[in-house]
Amino acid sequence: MAIHEIFMPALSSTMSEGKIVSWLKQPGDEVKKGEAVLVVESDKADMDVECFHSGTLAAVLLPAGATAPVGETLALVAETAAEVEEAKARGNTAASRPSAESAPPSTPEAPSRVEAPMPPAAGVPTKAPATPAPDPAPAPGGRIVASPRAKALARRLGVALESVQGSGPHGRIVANDVERAAGQPLSTSSLVREGRPQTTTPATPVLAKAAPGQAVAFTTAQQAVNRNMTASLGAPCFQVGYTIATDPLEAFYKQVKPRGVTMTALLVKAVAVTLASHHQLNSAYTPEGMRFGAGIHVAVAVAMEDGGLITPVLRDGDRTDLYSLSRTWADLVKRARSKQLQPEDYSGGTFTLSNLGMFGVDRFSAVLPPDTGAILAVAASRPVVAVTGGNAMTIQRQMQVNLTADHRVIYGAHAAAFLKDLAKLLETRPESLAL
Repeated sequence: MAIHEIFMPALSSTMSEGKIVSWLKQPGDEVKKGEAVLVVESDKADMDVECFHSGTLAAVLLPAGATAPVGETLALVAETAAEVEEAKARGNTAASRPSAESAPPSTPEAPSRVEAPMPPAAGVPTKAPATPAPDPAPAPGGRIVASPRAKALARRLGVALESVQGSGPHGRIVANDVERAAGQPLSTSSLVREGRPQTTTPATPVLAKAAPGQAVAFTTAQQAVNRNMTASLGAPCFQVGYTIATDPLEAFYKQVKPRGVTMTALLVKAVAVTLASHHQLNSAYTPEGMRFGAGIHVAVAVAMEDGGLITPVLRDGDRTDLYSLSRTWADLVKRARSKQLQPEDYSGGTFTLSNLGMFGVDRFSAVLPPDTGAILAVAASRPVVAVTGGNAMTIQRQMQVNLTADHRVIYGAHAAAFLKDLAKLLETRPESLAL
């Protein structure tokens, strides 16, 4: 018999602290080994945290909304009744110590610490229900897989999860499934996941509002962006721009768009194919020397609704067909905006693409992400008056691209040659991207 601790897990390689989104269990609740007890917001996503031991959640040391460093004890799980009282005493002692990040629980019933392993599945963040209720019984065919938010909604709306068909990854029940089963109007986040129209463009960050002159705290995701951008200032970067004629690309895009191909997927494919002949652009600086990518894995910047930024990775873009690449990208974006990405979905990028063309931006420069050698900023395609062969004037669509590169591993000639070949591919044979 023993008292076990639940720690703040490291949910990504760059995570130094995490924020408690909600407690799925309350002090006094029974917990089972492998059962999710809380939701933690890392610098990339919200994820369930499971308990490594069965017993009673005796004390919660930090409340929802609190931030703690990786390895900090969040709660205590006791195996016997006597150990429950001992754990409560320990929890009260820990709660009485002031915290720089958050206020301690005001009552013994407030969350204390719980034993937290590193969770395998991502959850959708919500506040824990005000009154504890037992989790739904497993369905006859096996364990019910549902996000914490879906479970909370099911309890509040009186929906039996056994009767709900999940639409999330691997059949996971998500909030909009419960809302639909209860006949409720879908929430904004649900509409985003379903790709339905809404008043706010999904790709546009919705930043927190504050009174004039009032500061608003950064979210965990925003803090991660801040750290990464600050770290990028240590790299000696340079920029090279190029103008690409896009009439052939636009014509090809019209042919493949009905088959689910997006312009972003097209650009990723073109970049990956070009990188196959320009290995220097697929490298990054390390103190030991140049690190060349084991494959061509293009990370693409996606804006989050809460103002954060994440870069899902499309792997082996040079060897993956365009239509598979497009389907994978659609799935990554859907899960990124519902904060359900797993670490392997946003790790290991060897080159980064930032596309703001859908906003009508005519040119911009991107900041180099850490641990990569280059990022390509892509602006909108616009009609311009151009001079062609024979000094003839015509209306031509053009797109400005701007490459930001780490000069420690990539030189000007490397960048220029890459952009020249990328432009040649898009201007003369974009249809080859579908082969």
